[in-house]
Amino acid sequence: MDRYGLTRLAADLILICLLVFAVYYPRHRRRHMVVPYIGLNVGVFAVVTALLSADVGIGVGIGLFGVLSIIRLRSDSISHGDVCYYFSSLSIGLVCGAPLEPFWTGPLLGSLVVAVMAAIDQPFWHRWHRQEVVVLDRVYATRPELEARLIELLDAESIQRIETTVTDLVRDSQTVEVTYRCAAGREGRFPRSPVPVR
Repeated sequence: MDRYGLTRLAADLILICLLVFAVYYPRHRRRHMVVPYIGLNVGVFAVVTALLSADVGIGVGIGLFGVLSIIRLRSDSISHGDVCYYFSSLSIGLVCGAPLEPFWTGPLLGSLVVAVMAAIDQPFWHRWHRQEVVVLDRVYATRPELEARLIELLDAESIQRIETTVTDLVRDSQTVEVTYRCAAGREGRFPRSPVPVR
């Protein structure tokens, strides 16, 4: 690996550490996701660097991105936000691993990914909105009744979306996924708390 390759590697490691330790972890506190993000990033960087140094071509790198994009993460149920961080990690490894000209193009594109993720994942944007899965102790026949009960339970200002996922007539229970706006000046009765550190 020449000095430009080492520069790209250093830029990749700096950027993925910024993404994970300065943006993702302080906001979500999911320690178990740190290793997958960094491991995926370094793995993609290594594969892209090896393939392109063997004169396989940039098309292989793009193909790698496409192949990884269809892998289903079956071991855990992860949120759309976590999937977005997965693709950000993959993107940084890909653009830093490819020998683009001029040499600072890859690190610049990677920096753009980190900057955008830092901006759009600001807690401020989601401060007054919540999404919860709620199990109710009875089945509500009409939407107005259901909305009124959820507003009471969640101390919500308004209900934006309700989707019933399970209706159990035997146990007389109903499970709903609800998106709501917190009452003014409050953050909801069941605010999202960070996942406990394992």
